[in-house]
Amino acid sequence: MAITESRPGERVRLKLEFFKPMAGVSTAEFTFKPEGSQTSVTWSMTGKNNFIAKAFCMFVSMDKMIGGQFEKGLADLKSVAEAAVRK
Repeated sequence: MAITESRPGERVRLKLEFFKPMAGVSTAEFTFKPEGSQTSVTWSMTGKNNFIAKAFCMFVSMDKMIGGQFEKGLADLKSVAEAAVRK
């Protein structure tokens, strides 16, 4: 994982290299949007799928497979951000 772009208060973009279960490169992005006294955070991930990955996605729900990890990651980010504000 490497940070490829960082704009404070706007976005953090990461390059992700995977080796297992399938090799590949993806881009993850956190975007931040002020909403009153809070900030809305969107976490997305994009990348190209080869034939095997496309076939895999036809039978396996990516949301079921990694959706919980996204939710946990966002909850952890919220906890850390809110703890920093309280200090």
